[in-house]
Amino acid sequence: MILPSRPIPPLEDELWASFYAYCAQRELRFQRCENCQLWRHPPRRLCAGCHSTRWDWEVSTGRGRVHSWTVVHHAFHPAFANDLPFAILIGEMEEGVRLIARLRKGDLGRASLVLDLPVAVQFEPISDNIALPLFVIEPLV
Repeated sequence: MILPSRPIPPLEDELWASFYAYCAQRELRFQRCENCQLWRHPPRRLCAGCHSTRWDWEVSTGRGRVHSWTVVHHAFHPAFANDLPFAILIGEMEEGVRLIARLRKGDLGRASLVLDLPVAVQFEPISDNIALPLFVIEPLV
């Protein structure tokens, strides 16, 4: 049985298109205000801190901690049927922004999901020119 391909994110908005273009290059970047230095995600035109329209895309460390999660037991898209169950995490990134992404397949059974668990971002290619952020559990030191 051939499974359908993963749904691709909508790329009509130029800010989201830029975010996913960096992901395709295996770079996690967030916007950062040039005026007050506040990081932001999801992408938007105005800074929430100072309302400046001046910003740039800056490289993230790609590291964060689990802020929240849910475990999915029913595939709402057929492309995810073979991945069940899987977890979707909200990660509080070192830059202070939150990112929503799936947990790497296999990591759900590797460690118990708990608040503040260290995670890092890798990328899951879903087409030749699109990759999605994917959380992996960081080894505890």
